[in-house]
Amino acid sequence: MNVKSDNISYLQTGAEGLDLIADLWRKLTVHHKDRAPEVFKSLYDKYVFEGRKKQLIEKSKDGDIIVNLATDNNTGKLVGYCVSTVSEKNEGELDSIYIEEAYRKKHIGDKFMKTAIPWMDSHGVTRKIISVAAGNEEAFGFYRRYGFYPRVSILMQPESK
Repeated sequence: MNVKSDNISYLQTGAEGLDLIADLWRKLTVHHKDRAPEVFKSLYDKYVFEGRKKQLIEKSKDGDIIVNLATDNNTGKLVGYCVSTVSEKNEGELDSIYIEEAYRKKHIGDKFMKTAIPWMDSHGVTRKIISVAAGNEEAFGFYRRYGFYPRVSILMQPESK
């Protein structure tokens, strides 16, 4: 499918927009599971959207949250989202971002980043972070364009069977 980027509409909402991203979030979870090291693939089977939504709302309850949405004007279909939060510790985080495969390389991610970073800056955050799941290191190049670099790797022992 060939998509022109000028056929995309953008909307910024708060926590009320989280329910709109449920299907795309599930696709992101599959994306991460497909790329995850074998020892962690089963973790993704346990992830449910309602749990993630609850985490995001709790994290931002004494801070703030934005949900940026991208919709194809021709189909009315939601094709991408970006969730960013500011925590009570005044830390900004790009928590979740996903763009349908047919819409990648259409500058939607760029628009999301150029909205999320200034939004965090407007809150005077002490630092900005993005977590990248193991196996998804291909995303580093994208984030590097916006000044984000790997700093630390967290190693985790898989759950015992």
